[in-house]
Amino acid sequence: MTRVVRPILWLLFRPRVVGGENVPSYGPLIVASNHLSFIDSFIIPLAVPRPVTYIAKAAYFEGGGFRKGFVRWFLTNLGHVPVRRGARRAAMGALEQAAEVLENAGAFAIYPEGTRSPDGRLYRGRTGIGWLVLESNARVLPVALEGTEKIQPIGANLPRVFGPRPTVRIGPPMDFSHYRDLPPSKARRAITDEIVETIQKMSGQEYAAEYNDRAEQG
Repeated sequence: MTRVVRPILWLLFRPRVVGGENVPSYGPLIVASNHLSFIDSFIIPLAVPRPVTYIAKAAYFEGGGFRKGFVRWFLTNLGHVPVRRGARRAAMGALEQAAEVLENAGAFAIYPEGTRSPDGRLYRGRTGIGWLVLESNARVLPVALEGTEKIQPIGANLPRVFGPRPTVRIGPPMDFSHYRDLPPSKARRAITDEIVETIQKMSGQEYAAEYNDRAEQG
C-alpha cells in the first residue's frame, strides 16, 4: 500500500489494531482472517505494517476509461493482483500465485471461509489454505476483524466513512511444520481447522460447522 493510499484509508476508517507487535517484519507469511465485509481487504493492509498481497478478479483490472483506470490504479496500490486466466480453475490459479508471493518472502492474505459471512458466523474453512501452508512452509498470522460489517454490510454499494471504528486483532504467528508427517489430505484439513479455531477464539464469533455456500456461487 503506497504512501498516498494508506493515509486516505486510515483517515476514513481509523481501525483499532490490537497485537500489531505479532507481525513478523520479514519472511513468507500467510495472513488468515475472518471475512465480514467487502472493505476487509482494505482494512487488513492498514493494520499489517508490511506489504500484503491479495488476489482479485481479473475483470477489475481490465477495460479502458477513467473509472476502470482508477479502479486498476487503486487496487494495484492496495497490493491486489489479478487472477491469471487459463484452463485451471480460478481458485487453484489464485493459490499458485499466492505460492509465488510466499516463495519471494512476501505476505499473502486469504480468507479461509472463502467469502463473506452472510450472518456474522464463522464458517468452516476450505482446505486451500492448508495446501498453501504445506506448499510454502510459511507461517500463518491469524487475524480477527470486528465491526467491518457495520461499515459496509453485504448489499451496500458504498462504505460508511467516518463511522464506526473497526477492530483488527492480530495473534502470534502459527507454525505447522509438525503436520508434515501426516497424509497430505489429512494435514490440509487439520491445518485449516486449527487456523479457523484460532480465529474463532480471537473474534468470539459463533462457529458454523458447515461451508459458506456463497463461496461456491462466486
